[in-house]
Amino acid sequence: MNIRNVSLILNRELKSYFSSFTVYIVIIMFLLMTGYFFYNLVATFSIVSYQAQTDPMLAKQYQLLNINETVIRPLFGTIGIILLLMTPLLTMRLLAEEKKTGTIELLLTFPVNDVDVVLGKYLACLVVMFTMILLTAIYPILLVVFGEPEVVPIWTGYLGLVLLGASAISLGIFTSSLTENQIVAASTSFGMLFFFWFLSYSVQLVSAGMGKFLGYLSINEHIESMSKGVVDSTDIIYYLCFIVLFLFLTLRSLETKRWR
Repeated sequence: MNIRNVSLILNRELKSYFSSFTVYIVIIMFLLMTGYFFYNLVATFSIVSYQAQTDPMLAKQYQLLNINETVIRPLFGTIGIILLLMTPLLTMRLLAEEKKTGTIELLLTFPVNDVDVVLGKYLACLVVMFTMILLTAIYPILLVVFGEPEVVPIWTGYLGLVLLGASAISLGIFTSSLTENQIVAASTSFGMLFFFWFLSYSVQLVSAGMGKFLGYLSINEHIESMSKGVVDSTDIIYYLCFIVLFLFLTLRSLETKRWR
């Protein structure tokens, strides 16, 4: 790996991203959807809080809840789902467009290796994704200013979102390396991501041992504990292994391209 080559490809991809309307549309749609769900969660919390002041029975039940349980945890879960919806739109062009225009052959003849190409493109998409997530920081900031949430679950929840997004990007760049059709790349990425997401719903349908295994493979199970303020090494290892696996598969896909 050559850091200079990775940096050149990273800068090239960032310029390509931010010179296109697509990335701005994706970011705006992401913020509109997350903002809508944030507003609904806060509005519901406010209504129930007001009702609890006048209803003793409801107040007693409401004491078991707090802003972290009723707003922050559901918010991170919702942002995670929306992130999985948006990520394929960012990754579909990374290698598929290069293959369609024929520039992939030119790129691979330059004095750069496959690792430089994959890491440069991966990091560029990671920067865009991180920007999207960072823009949602206004939501917990408002909660901290006007409420009293626990801060640790907010930090760990964002860590979970970054790892989730980084994992989705690694899968997306892999599917983009398989085809020159961006729609096919995005559709395949959608399908695979939601396959890993819905694995958790199959846990109750199988034996305890198999259920535990499927639960560990599920991409959303590992963000649940982080949204509660718990950072488990097994969750970190899962996401890192997920990222490395699909980046490795992407390298193998490019390698087969060289030999054709």
